[in-house]
Parts: sequence; C-alpha cells; structure tokens
Amino acid sequence: MRYRKKSADIEMRRQMICVVAMALLSTQAAAGQELSAVLYKNPSCTCCDAYADYLRSNGLKVKVVEHSNMTLIKQQYGVSKDVEGCHSTVIGNYVIEGHVPFLTIKKMLSDKPAIKGISLPGMPAGSPGMGGAKQGPFNILSITNSNEPTAVFATE
Repeated sequence: MRYRKKSADIEMRRQMICVVAMALLSTQAAAGQELSAVLYKNPSCTCCDAYADYLRSNGLKVKVVEHSNMTLIKQQYGVSKDVEGCHSTVIGNYVIEGHVPFLTIKKMLSDKPAIKGISLPGMPAGSPGMGGAKQGPFNILSITNSNEPTAVFATE
C-alpha cells in the first residue's frame, strides 16, 4: 500500500514537471518569434531604407520590396491620398504608411483596432528614418474602411 502511494506521488511529480517544462518551452517559442514586415518603396528613395533599418533596430524582420508604381501598392491596401506616406509597410493585416514611430506601431499591434492601419503622412523632419529636428508632435492617423474624416490614432 505504501509503495503504491509513493509511486503515485512520483508519477504526479513527473506530470507536473512535464506540464511546467512544456509551458516554459511554449512561452520561449512565442517570445522568440520575430515579427515580420514587408516595406514597399520607390527604388530611388533612401529614407525608406533608413526607416527599414529603424524597424530592424526595434526587433522586426523587414523585407524591402522596391516598386516603381507605389500608387498601385497604396490602392491594393486601401490607402487614400490624404493619408499616403513615403512608403507602405505591411505587418500582419495592417498597413503602416510613412515614418510612423515604433511605439505607435506596437500600440496598434497590441490593441488590434478594427482599422486598416496607421499613417504619418508625408515625410516629416525628425521622424524615424528622416533627418532634421522634430518640429512638434506627430499626429498618427487611422486608416479606415470608411469615407469618414480621418481620426487621430495617436500623438507622439
């Protein structure tokens, strides 16, 4: 009788160790997954390469695709003219237009809002990948599926 109890205790400990080990391994695997991005850019633009390097420095795996007709890319991802940026970056189901700071990208990926993506239109000085001094806060806009006025997603 005593032998069975001891054997059952040992088996229970083994099972607990297996459960803990599997949980640790799956957590490490999930943490080790690198977030991938595809950055579409005009072949002659160098600030886009600097922005790709900026994303890489923040832990993203970035594939740069040169495209001579960026209008087609923007149409493919539903980016209207008023929110167009220098380049288009696709991460998962979201499009990021222009030189959006990484903290705002992280916020979008974490919050998972029901939008197409986010945009910092144009090429503002002091934004990631651009030279110059930042002239004031950046209003990062939501890219939506509707014809409603563009809303500010975040200010940085």
